[in-house]
Amino acid sequence: MEQKLFDSELKVMEQLWQNGDLTAGALAKRLAAETGWNRNTTYTVIKKLIDKKAIERQEPGFLCRALISKSEVQQQEAKSLLEKLFDGSPSLLFSAFLGSQKDPLPPEEVDRLRALVDQLQ
Repeated sequence: MEQKLFDSELKVMEQLWQNGDLTAGALAKRLAAETGWNRNTTYTVIKKLIDKKAIERQEPGFLCRALISKSEVQQQEAKSLLEKLFDGSPSLLFSAFLGSQKDPLPPEEVDRLRALVDQLQ
């Protein structure tokens, strides 16, 4: 899946990632409670996700199953952000992030970041 997922599509995907396969009706009920969407809105977003091959529809009951994982989408979004705003430079992204922090990072976060950098070397 190479197409970008929009915020509305991510709301549907998040339900599937958290809860596993759900019928379109169950998705509509959950999203009505969470976002106030009506059934038609949810079904429209489901159709778009099917067209993008992010989910598949199975019978019986219009069962929706995610075809892409949350980590795949996170990687795509991170790569897009990196290219769009930071000229593909992870260090510029990291520098911008750290420059925006009002409080120091907790020691466990620093340790995780060090471990990630160590893995790259």
